[in-house]
Amino acid sequence: MDATVQLTADLIRRPSLTPDDAGCMELVAAHLAPLGFRCEWLDFGATRNLYLRRGRASPLLVFLGHTDVVPPGPLEEWHSPPFEPSFREGFLYGRGAADMKSGVAAMTTALARFAAAYPEHRGSVGLLLTSDEEGAATDGIARVMEAFAARGERIDWCLVGEPSSAERLGDVIRIGRRGSLGGTLSVFGVQGHVAYPERVDNPVHRFAPALAELVGTVWDEGNEYFPPTSFQVSNIRAGTGADNIVPGRLEVLFNFRYSTAVTADDLKRRVQAILDDHGLRYALEWRLSGAPFLTTGQELVEAVQAALEAVVGRRARLDTGGGTSDGRFVAATGAQVVELGPVNGTIHKVDERVRVEDIPTLSAVYQRILVNLLAA
Repeated sequence: MDATVQLTADLIRRPSLTPDDAGCMELVAAHLAPLGFRCEWLDFGATRNLYLRRGRASPLLVFLGHTDVVPPGPLEEWHSPPFEPSFREGFLYGRGAADMKSGVAAMTTALARFAAAYPEHRGSVGLLLTSDEEGAATDGIARVMEAFAARGERIDWCLVGEPSSAERLGDVIRIGRRGSLGGTLSVFGVQGHVAYPERVDNPVHRFAPALAELVGTVWDEGNEYFPPTSFQVSNIRAGTGADNIVPGRLEVLFNFRYSTAVTADDLKRRVQAILDDHGLRYALEWRLSGAPFLTTGQELVEAVQAALEAVVGRRARLDTGGGTSDGRFVAATGAQVVELGPVNGTIHKVDERVRVEDIPTLSAVYQRILVNLLAA
């Protein structure tokens, strides 16, 4: 069996539900430590973070990934056990097959081959792994970047192995991500009996016109690389469960996925202005999960495109869609960040899978990127 496919299968066998690494990082370290990679554990709380680096000079290219996976869901809906790798009709099945244990395996073997072929490569190469990407992400790469900043370590280029491809391997690379700004809104009223409307103040009724305005607002037009900013309500909760009581409080959870055409502070100010205009009594808490980032017209993007041309015979479409990734924490330090990984059609789904032939191909693309940037 191909070495990268074998490593992917071995990683799938480890049920690494966030934040449990389940031994995945030790397996990766065993592949790279004999080739001159220094292993550094940067654990915070229950989260494991492993940094493997070869070389001390600049520039520094780091592959970024995560070993944790989301829960498999109902086991009876899987056609094979989620943590037992299964090969069927050209696909490898298992939780994490695409998101992102095949990417981690491809990074590992690409780095191993590159180090063996170019032992005197210029600059430095590294692999950074966390077990807290699918969860709160508070003790993962965000904390590692704080540690790097404290000691003056700077990443020049970062390639994230998240599943970016849409229909076939390498058809899309992400050169940025939208920002994510969440809000928890509490609207206050006066509780009472529904039969006495003159004695109550219904927060649901009060909020309805404001909600219509929030939904109908054009926050920006987007730009060349980003779609327009999106406002979405994810949860609304009010009432006691009884049908004869007007609630005294309404809670709303909402989220902005926003472009570089607007800032988080702009969005906060405009939301609060709408709420104030409607005369609401409210409390509002914000949570910024990550600011938008964009990498264009720089060495890393071209190195990735050239590698794809050489290995799969085509260049990728540049994209900034999807959710957030740990790349946002690295981009905030000034690094160039690009995401390239397997097809994402089954991520987080029952019977998650990756095409077997794509796994060694992805590793070959990663190795060519290393050659393009750092071959001596």
